[in-house]
Amino acid sequence: MMARVTLRNLAAHKIRLLLTGVSVLLGVAFVAGTLIFTDSMNKQFDDLFGGISEDIAVDVRAKKVVGGDSDGMGSQPVPASVLETLKGVEGVKDPIGNVTGYAAVVGKDGEIVGTPQNGPPQLGVNLTGSGFYDLTSGRAPRGPAEVVIDEATAENGGLAIGDTTQVVTAGPPQRMRIVGLVDTGNMMGATVTAFDTPTAQRLLLRPGYFSDIEMQSSGPSEEELRDRVAQVLPANLEAITGTEMSEEAQSDIAEMMGFFRTFLLAFALISIFVGAFIIFNTFSMLVAQRTRELALLRAVGAARGQVTRAVIGEAVAVGVVGSTLGLVAGAGLASLLQSQMGDAGQGGLTFTATPVIWSYVVGIVVTVVSAYFPARRAAKIPPVAAMRDDVALPQRSMRIRIALGSLLTAAGAGLIAVGLAGGGGNPAAPVGAGAFGVFVGVAMLAPVISVPVLRVLGAPAARLMGSPGRLARQNALRNPRRTAATAAALMIGLALITTVNVLGSTMRASVDEQIGAQFGADYLVQSQGPGGVNAEAQRRIEGTAGVVSVSPTYDGQVKIDGKDVFYVAGDAQALAEAVRLDVVSGSLAAGASAFMVDEDTAEDRGWQAGEVVPVQFPDGKTERLTLSGVYAKSDLIGPRLLPAQAHLRHTLKPAISIMVVDTAATDAATRTGLEAALKAYPNLEVADQASLKEDARAQVDGFVTFLTILLIMSVIIAAVGVVNTLALSVIERTREIGLLRAIGISRRQLRRMIRLESIMIAVFGAVLGMGIGVAFGAALQNALADQGLGVLSIPFGTLGVYLVVAAVIGVLAALWPAWRAGRMDVLKAISTE
Repeated sequence: MMARVTLRNLAAHKIRLLLTGVSVLLGVAFVAGTLIFTDSMNKQFDDLFGGISEDIAVDVRAKKVVGGDSDGMGSQPVPASVLETLKGVEGVKDPIGNVTGYAAVVGKDGEIVGTPQNGPPQLGVNLTGSGFYDLTSGRAPRGPAEVVIDEATAENGGLAIGDTTQVVTAGPPQRMRIVGLVDTGNMMGATVTAFDTPTAQRLLLRPGYFSDIEMQSSGPSEEELRDRVAQVLPANLEAITGTEMSEEAQSDIAEMMGFFRTFLLAFALISIFVGAFIIFNTFSMLVAQRTRELALLRAVGAARGQVTRAVIGEAVAVGVVGSTLGLVAGAGLASLLQSQMGDAGQGGLTFTATPVIWSYVVGIVVTVVSAYFPARRAAKIPPVAAMRDDVALPQRSMRIRIALGSLLTAAGAGLIAVGLAGGGGNPAAPVGAGAFGVFVGVAMLAPVISVPVLRVLGAPAARLMGSPGRLARQNALRNPRRTAATAAALMIGLALITTVNVLGSTMRASVDEQIGAQFGADYLVQSQGPGGVNAEAQRRIEGTAGVVSVSPTYDGQVKIDGKDVFYVAGDAQALAEAVRLDVVSGSLAAGASAFMVDEDTAEDRGWQAGEVVPVQFPDGKTERLTLSGVYAKSDLIGPRLLPAQAHLRHTLKPAISIMVVDTAATDAATRTGLEAALKAYPNLEVADQASLKEDARAQVDGFVTFLTILLIMSVIIAAVGVVNTLALSVIERTREIGLLRAIGISRRQLRRMIRLESIMIAVFGAVLGMGIGVAFGAALQNALADQGLGVLSIPFGTLGVYLVVAAVIGVLAALWPAWRAGRMDVLKAISTE
């Protein structure tokens, strides 16, 4: 019988439950989309690396001494003589020497094809004919003036066979003729520029050397052939099987995609958390409106458990429908994410059981848990209540709510403080748990907070809008619990968006201050990609009118005390002026074996000026460098400054990372002269203090925009919640609305009243959320002040815009409920029980 009751109730409340299902749908869509997208990208990477190593039995390469050497330029290359030695090893078949490095092609528009910054790699290789890069048209390159490029690069750059184009490498740009095109398959958006082997060695590596040597097997297993090869290799080289090579690459990608999945799922959980408030609110109102009906069920013999299961059954149905639609929407979201990946997202979607299982688990569990407490309250209705006209659900005392809400808020704030204070471990766990506690705590306290706040927010409407304004304020204040639950959903989304914007504004202000305080050079010349600034470009800069001095800087990684650490290398005297270095002890490094560190590093290591430190470089060699001095923290230099000579001694093909330029004048003519000198180098840009600040702001703005877009999903769910609450509220107040119409209120005034009520609820949620967001942002800034966020900046203009957006959300959310209220028949509304 109760199953039929559940089905009847679902049919009777289709629109109300549909809006609840939308909340489930949006939250589940985020989860499903994230899982489908990352599964699809993992499959593409697995296919890619599986294809690369498919015909490789053993690969010979330099031993990696220092981690993070992704471009291979710091490692020892493999001498060509090793290739001849391998040909004599029993079981080795068709050994091939590979050359790999950075190379990019300039398109017809004069711009580099591809995305050199933070995008897919731009590969330069030697065309070996091994079969991985299939020549689809034209012929292989022959000689130093010919090149082959991939088909996608040719299309994107407007290039064709026979065209002459500029090729950018770590050395001087080359004018080369395109003689062929290759099909690279799905290389995830990477560009490929292929030369003959001698040209590739000269431009990308060093004549007579290879990046690695691959080979097939004429019979032995991979492991057996690897062991045979290893016996004839020098100590600085190693042999790995093709399977190991593929597993290494897949492991690195899996780690990267795992982080990306966790990152997106965090935002999905936020959306689900917001949706839980909406579901709870909806079922609470549905139960309240059906109090007499449920009491009648109890009177005719239904047990408490049956009534509870009936309401839970409705929640399960909503969860199943919402999860199913959310899974479909998630596939669409995953497809949209793939489309934003450009060439890297052309492999199609991969469907596994994981997204399906988690979509239904998340959707149904969240819906059932959110509906459980309203269901329990429904079961407690006494049967005798069916005989009364004024039956209503009992309301618990606010004392327990206030005490528990205060405790959760305080505990959450404490966890956030512990996480931000550091002390080892992963700070994300305590900060995330603390934020969750604060949100739940404030949501519990919101009914108490809402009364004085809504009185203030509703005062202008009550004064300026007459009766509709006063009635709207009274309606918002009538049920503080419901108003608070509705506003809490919007509060969470806007709290997180505000936190992100406060953090972004703080980052912009802090970077501006750092550049203003530390940047003492006139200009910087830097590369837009990994190619760096080459020696010829340096000579052109030095020959530009008005240039007083040019100082190159390099960067890399070394191993100190067994740990991989980053460093900047250059002339200490020149850099001290360029970045206004403050030496606190010792003196500026002088000589080829003297280096410097900042105060934090010196304190952490227990070093003092004069200390001799063994430093191991990527080529495997170790030097003993003398600490000449300690400087105050510099965000532009970083924690370690090594001499340029040490970097050059251990780097195969050094590329200048940044060129520091001082000039006689910083006028437009000087900058124009520098840009004219570098016209042949489309990968290089000239920057002064203002443009550095502008670039930094652009990066921060992009980051803030990306996070805000991800958080907008929670705001959309919150807006659905406002619609749901108002629609149910209109149904609940049907008789009251009829009486208002009967005593003379017009349809326009009625609609205005509902719109104003919606605006008050939305603005209350926004004010609460922005207040929490500002507090979170200030806490983050205070905790990260020593890591470059020294200036707290609150974007009041942006917050004002968000307040207006919240009001607009209130207006939009009220459109349908207000329209429905205005169309009610007065006599029928009055006669409604």
